[in-house]
Amino acid sequence: MPLQTEQRTPLNLRTNRCFVCGPDNAEGLHLTFVQDGPNGARALYTARAEACGWPGLLHGGLAFTLMDEALAYALYFQDLYGVTARIETRFRRPIRAGAKLIIRAWTVEQRRNLVDARAEIRLDAEGSPLVAEASATMYLQEIAAETK
Repeated sequence: MPLQTEQRTPLNLRTNRCFVCGPDNAEGLHLTFVQDGPNGARALYTARAEACGWPGLLHGGLAFTLMDEALAYALYFQDLYGVTARIETRFRRPIRAGAKLIIRAWTVEQRRNLVDARAEIRLDAEGSPLVAEASATMYLQEIAAETK
């Protein structure tokens, strides 16, 4: 079923309780994203033991979540706001607890209310090995009136 612009849901930008970046979420990750070039976002994260699935390995769902959040920030830093409409993720190697990670995302192309974007996670180590990557389509949303 194609996306229809007349069904857009206004977003509320008050995200203090966001699991990934919200400062008021006691259980959250508290990541801080910064602008990375004219169309991207970047953050650092150290894989925590309590975020593991298999013992000693970061849960793949959390790695996915980190990239998904970076995609949203890549839009945000361009004064665009959206949600993930489609995403294809490839995990290239396990992420060990304690690993220092660089999470990046950037937009590639905008078509009306859709934005093609990419994300990746690399080890913050010599050679910056790629551990996960994603190709996504983001669906642009309007901003809720109370947050403008």
